[in-house]
Amino acid sequence: MDLTTLDFQQAKIKQVLFKSRLRSVLYGVREPDATLFAVRDNPLGQWIETVLKPKYGISPEVRSMERLLQDTLSTGQSLVRQYQRGQIEEARQGLAQVERCAEQIDDLLLRMSQQAVGIA
Repeated sequence: MDLTTLDFQQAKIKQVLFKSRLRSVLYGVREPDATLFAVRDNPLGQWIETVLKPKYGISPEVRSMERLLQDTLSTGQSLVRQYQRGQIEEARQGLAQVERCAEQIDDLLLRMSQQAVGIA
């Protein structure tokens, strides 16, 4: 199975979905649920397991992406705890940390996409 640029774009969309859900929690639009922060329930985590790993195994890029995803989810969970303790503005400001992780994941996705297209 060859991965296409579209596969990597879909992965980026999955990451945007998480950030949107987290932002919704921190702005009081929705209640948090535990699955929001579980790698196995996260759309990007599922994509890594079912699409990326079968093609790239445990390459350094895949390991980095898994670590960054875990950092993103842990940070998001911490921000929700802050929000629930009434530290609303601090929690919202912490979205910048999530964004930094997301940018690093985007960079990895772009590099891997370029490699995949170059290989194909």
